[in-house]
Amino acid sequence: MTRARDSVMPLVRNGVDKAANHFSRLGYGVLPWVIQSWRRVHVEHNVPYRNTRKRSHLLDIYRPRDAVGRLPAIVYIHGGAFSMMSKDTHRIMAYVLAAQGYQVFNINYRLGPVHTYPKPLQDAMAALEWVLDNGAKYGADTDRLAIIGESAGANLAAALAYCTTHPRPEPFTQSIFERDVDLACVAPLYGLLDLHDVRRFWRDPGKSHRMASWIKGEIRGTAYSYLGRRVKRALQFPLASPLRLFEKPAVPGSRPLPPFFTTVGTADPLLGDTIRLSDALQQRETECELHVFRGEIHAFNVLLWRAAAREQWGALFDFLEKHMHGTVAEAPAQAPHYMSLSETFAE
Repeated sequence: MTRARDSVMPLVRNGVDKAANHFSRLGYGVLPWVIQSWRRVHVEHNVPYRNTRKRSHLLDIYRPRDAVGRLPAIVYIHGGAFSMMSKDTHRIMAYVLAAQGYQVFNINYRLGPVHTYPKPLQDAMAALEWVLDNGAKYGADTDRLAIIGESAGANLAAALAYCTTHPRPEPFTQSIFERDVDLACVAPLYGLLDLHDVRRFWRDPGKSHRMASWIKGEIRGTAYSYLGRRVKRALQFPLASPLRLFEKPAVPGSRPLPPFFTTVGTADPLLGDTIRLSDALQQRETECELHVFRGEIHAFNVLLWRAAAREQWGALFDFLEKHMHGTVAEAPAQAPHYMSLSETFAE
């Protein structure tokens, strides 16, 4: 039964992916004119960060239209279980952040199960390096740079943060570590951060009967999409499970980690990974601001009309303001007006 269900899952995900991308093209043709704060955001679409002519290697750049001078920059990595979604389906995240006064680089990356580890991480790394090399040409202040990702993108964001601060034996990590990137902060939101033994999520008898079979299938499918048939050998690919690396002591030659922000709902199956991340960073004496929302589901912050989503975004805005600017008074004189939550979500 499980094998039959798992064999159908890629077809279902492919259908969901096509539908999500189709509706995003329709919806985002209207929403920027309906939501007041989004009207003030200019978007430059489909800028290549790798010269492959592939859709996977494009990013979009979001910037407030009235901005003057260089803005603090955010690299945003979309979620989608490593197998679906895109920068286009996640425009909502980029619009909300850009409307708050940031320059957002919303990236695509190769998806599984066709493109498995380390290809998605290599792409995220290439996009980060492209922003470091080219962001200033588009008005970004790459000395004030954050990485944000949700769900699968949270895994990639956390792995990127680790690779910028810790020497690794994998050849593809050498360049980003040698650049000595000084990230202002990192925000991996409700991520699947440990791909080793995903059955841990429902092995506890107290959880097994409460976790729907489709949720178990989604978690298994996410791990398979990233690691393919190597999923049973996940420990051989440490960067696919960045949480386990953070739970270990810092290695010789490593640099301090940047401050972290993370959030999750108590109805999210990935609650445990988020709490483990916070605990691990506290053990390392690294700042980690954790926000847990009672009763909220996976990706609840997309539901902008809900109070919990607005509260989460408000907490993230405060965190970014603190680490990208210090305080509002210390922000550069040319920084655009910082909108209140009511302005940001006004229609």
